[in-house]
Amino acid sequence: MRPPPVYVTFRGTFLDMPGAVSGGDPVPADGALPQSALAGAGSRPFGVYVHVPFCTTRCGYCDFNTYTAPELGGGVSPKSYPALAVAEIGLARKVLGDKEMPVRTVFFGGGTPTLLAPGAFGEILRAIDSEFGLAPGAEVTAEANPESVTEASLAELRAQGVTRMSFGMQSAVPGVLAVLDRVHQPGRPLACARWARAAGFEHVSLDLIYGTPGETDDDWRRSVAGAAGAEPDHVSAYALTVEDGTRLAARVRRGELTAPDDDVLAGRYLIADEMLGGAGYRWYEISNWATSDAARCAHNMLYWTGGDWWGIGPGAHSHVGGTRWWNVRHPAAYGDRIGAGASPGQAREVLTANEIQLERVMLLIRLAEGCPLAVLDQPDAVPALVADGLVTVAGESVVLTRRGRLLADTVVRTLT
Repeated sequence: MRPPPVYVTFRGTFLDMPGAVSGGDPVPADGALPQSALAGAGSRPFGVYVHVPFCTTRCGYCDFNTYTAPELGGGVSPKSYPALAVAEIGLARKVLGDKEMPVRTVFFGGGTPTLLAPGAFGEILRAIDSEFGLAPGAEVTAEANPESVTEASLAELRAQGVTRMSFGMQSAVPGVLAVLDRVHQPGRPLACARWARAAGFEHVSLDLIYGTPGETDDDWRRSVAGAAGAEPDHVSAYALTVEDGTRLAARVRRGELTAPDDDVLAGRYLIADEMLGGAGYRWYEISNWATSDAARCAHNMLYWTGGDWWGIGPGAHSHVGGTRWWNVRHPAAYGDRIGAGASPGQAREVLTANEIQLERVMLLIRLAEGCPLAVLDQPDAVPALVADGLVTVAGESVVLTRRGRLLADTVVRTLT
């Protein structure tokens, strides 16, 4: 966490983002978990994250664990990947034993998951159902770049068991998309949202990014209005972060582009919150708005409320009972491990009680329901935060105010 002031830069799914954790201890060749992790398995909500590491082109701002065809170097491809994912699902079942662990949520993230054939989603979902069982009404999300789907492919995805689509819109302004190296046309995500609803998807989300160099407040208003006008039932809005090693970072370093400061980002967040609120969306997590409780992303809620999940694929992160591990990053190395019948885990860490407590407060405080007072290490700090206008006390929980949402990391530091 940066020193204050810290504005909204935290992406809710950080725990399964490759590179979120470094170091760690070796993972046993068979992937075995400590007994402390297995002790409560099955008593907590359980989900599966499937990382699909393929992209047609690399966006200039992206530092996720993704690979274009020339970067793969052979060995693993969208065609061969599903069998590897299925094999890791089998490994997960062996490691977790025979405890009842119905999968409540599945999230296909990337990369560009929809570079896989629609049938691959069905193959992977059938494997999850066979090994663990999909819970009744399980949420199954697929991320998609707008140019990677058609009306026909969305209908096929729905037929394969995907229930929720999340489209990377990012912006409605051509110049902003160009800076981000996004290749879709500005109106394409809105068409995708219409196609997804026509295909029978229960839930549709659009993702936005604010703070792109050169973006104006009016540009951002245009993007938010465009997203709301497409009538998805969920919208995410994240502040752009300039990550080392990306083309965008190189352009900023050379002085070609100027990244906005924190005050600009805070202003953009407030614009989004006001506009989305006026369009019928309610914030339920700092960077996420939904039209109803049913429209919330159940998979991300599992992360934020202390559930367990197994991350499938290169670089994917997992967490079970206070043990967190992450897979080898390159698809070829991942394929070699799986092919040898070994765990693809690169390293892991067993969280201390203090680390678990910090993460619990950090995640719960970001939710609209807030963090229960009983969870806090420093409840005596609450009155001062109330006086500063950063939180309110609602029943038995501490809830961020709108201003508090802009300074959530500062609030967490104060409460822990």
